[in-house]
Amino acid sequence: MEDQRAAETLQFSFRDPGGGLIIREGKVIRLLNSSGLRDLGEYRQSPAVKKLIDAGQAVQARLLDDEQSRELLEDEMMRRAYASIGGEAIAEHDRVEFRSYPYEWPPEMLEAAGIATIDLALALALEGRGLKDATPLNILFRGPVPVFIDALSVEKRTPGDNRWLGYAQFVRNFVLPLAVARDFGIPLSQIFLTRRDGLEPEEVYRLLRPWQKLTGLYFGLVTMPRMLGERRRASSTAIYRQRVDQDEEKARFVFESIMRGLRKRLVQAGLPHAGRSTWSDYMSGNNNYSEEQFRFKEKFVGEALRVVSPKRVLDVGCNNGHFSAMAAKAGASVVAVDYDPVVAGQVWRRARAESLDVLPLVVDLTRPSPAAGWNNKEFPSFLERAQGHFDCVFMLAVLHHMLVTERIPLESAMETAASLTRDALVIEFVRPDDSMFRRLARGRDHLHAGLTEEAFERAFAPWFLQVKKEPIPGAARTVYLLRKRV
Repeated sequence: MEDQRAAETLQFSFRDPGGGLIIREGKVIRLLNSSGLRDLGEYRQSPAVKKLIDAGQAVQARLLDDEQSRELLEDEMMRRAYASIGGEAIAEHDRVEFRSYPYEWPPEMLEAAGIATIDLALALALEGRGLKDATPLNILFRGPVPVFIDALSVEKRTPGDNRWLGYAQFVRNFVLPLAVARDFGIPLSQIFLTRRDGLEPEEVYRLLRPWQKLTGLYFGLVTMPRMLGERRRASSTAIYRQRVDQDEEKARFVFESIMRGLRKRLVQAGLPHAGRSTWSDYMSGNNNYSEEQFRFKEKFVGEALRVVSPKRVLDVGCNNGHFSAMAAKAGASVVAVDYDPVVAGQVWRRARAESLDVLPLVVDLTRPSPAAGWNNKEFPSFLERAQGHFDCVFMLAVLHHMLVTERIPLESAMETAASLTRDALVIEFVRPDDSMFRRLARGRDHLHAGLTEEAFERAFAPWFLQVKKEPIPGAARTVYLLRKRV
């Protein structure tokens, strides 16, 4: 078991030359070698970073004293990891409660992460500091707010250097994925689950129609790099050779112009934000509820929130986030998941506008994000991150989709719900005679003839106790408040 723990921990260590990151007993520990210690110093001394920390938009990092470090290094796994990087110091970071990854974000969140990255790089440049790289993996979200987490990415910047070595990486990881998602309907999940470092211009070039190759964003970021590719490859080392302008003021002006131009291209790639999808108008009339029925359901959820008082809520199949917003306004930190990136984007925009603690993710619970990265251990699966994390789970008007469309067994669905919540489940049962159920069944009603309220209640009984049950008046639907068996 000890060897397994060491192997899992070291998966976080091999990419950053400055040190290894370890999550241990709920704490985020950074093991530092000499270069990492130097970069951490730049991060901690930066006024721009301090401003972000004060606003909750960057993590704080504190160096552990000798006694605290010795205590950690009594653990053999930690001691081996420390020795493997040539460790000189140990730091502890603030923790962002729920980790998410770019392949789970709607486009609006990737754009927001990109803007945060560029704005930080510009602010650091005014201090004579630089941002080493430009990956969305340096960003997590607290609710709808992007948070910079890589404390070893800040370094001293050479006066007179007018370039940003992260430029091409930024284009690959932010601008091109947004443009391709918008123009070709390729979801971010498909891009980032199969490519750790985004899209190469050559990949995008093959997608373009002839007129697209010569216009707008694609001409400058895709066609021109491809045309110049052979010449660049012939002198590839020169691309990264430092070139210093003796006129530091001029160099700063050039750098800022490049970065603002890149920011403009990012926003251009992210437009238009608004779109339509199969479920984007569900809450505005395509939802099988009269106004009175919806208010009844809303009242039931509000009462459940008062009874349970959850601190963390998972809203499965959140759609436009109406009930996620209710939970957030009741004091909960909410993770809202839906397989539709359009509605997840709507949730993000509302959460951002109203300062709601709601983190929207593009996740289908019937096909959740898998573990990814080297040995499938760099990025835990959604279920691994979510298991037991929440005090309450909402499954409102979603269970019948799981049972009918995905053919998930009812007992298995209830077992998964029980693994996600530590306490309560607010769930809506939809009978097979409901019109939406029949639309999903497409004439296969006989497959669900045995799905009665009694059968549903037997299915959840091994894991949950029924606290409250209310049929929605005039509808073939019933809402339940359940709490886990002790």
